[in-house]
Amino acid sequence: MKKLSVSALQFNLSVGQINPNLEKGFAAMRRVAEQGARLAVLPEMWSCGYDFRNLAALAAQTPEVLERWQQVCRETDLVCVGSLPERKEDRIYNTAYVIDRGEIVGSYRKLHLFSTMQEDRFLAAGDRALVAETSIGKLGIAICYDLRFPELFRKLALEGAEIICVPAEWPKPRQEHWQALLRARAIENQLFIVAANCCGIQGKLDFFGLSQLISPLGNILARAAEVEIELLAEFDFSEMAQYRKHIDTLGDRRGDVYGTP
Repeated sequence: MKKLSVSALQFNLSVGQINPNLEKGFAAMRRVAEQGARLAVLPEMWSCGYDFRNLAALAAQTPEVLERWQQVCRETDLVCVGSLPERKEDRIYNTAYVIDRGEIVGSYRKLHLFSTMQEDRFLAAGDRALVAETSIGKLGIAICYDLRFPELFRKLALEGAEIICVPAEWPKPRQEHWQALLRARAIENQLFIVAANCCGIQGKLDFFGLSQLISPLGNILARAAEVEIELLAEFDFSEMAQYRKHIDTLGDRRGDVYGTP
């Protein structure tokens, strides 16, 4: 069974300022790659943060951001996940990209928009889930508020996800929900979670960090505080195989009762 070094990159985003965010993100990617990481997950909207007033202009720069990001992934031999604003015709999406050593192998548009913060006024919702085939295995993708919808995570697990990557901008005071839901999603689906939150203050919002790397048994392999940091841990896939063999929750499901596959 394989073992994999993974990382979550946690930093304070400069709202609306693309170049400082890219510099931080790329520097963090290079540092974890030097330490042997093969997977790096960045926060939600990591190039610019939630600058709603200027989203169209910021999204227009995403193709260039992607090219630069792909080049760093190519140089570092990393698989990377993180979300950016994507403009498609007259709509803007919060889109997570999966980049495998320089090649975009999948993209996922956030399904659940956080109406409490009026995301649905400025962004369009996606309409499909994603499990991406990569050189390190099958990655399921969810973004921030998606964490509150277990149906999505179960779908990703049933479609073969071994790791679910969760880029996020999850603020105070809901840190207890963040921690409880991440562990629950790992335990109930018997898979690994890489959750990358941002930290620091952005306008009226205070982000607590607490990025985490979690095992299929719900063990916290690494957890950040409220500071800029790169988390690193090793995922042992034999642990997932043994747990699924010992307690076959996926096989014991009653889809005939739930009305789901």
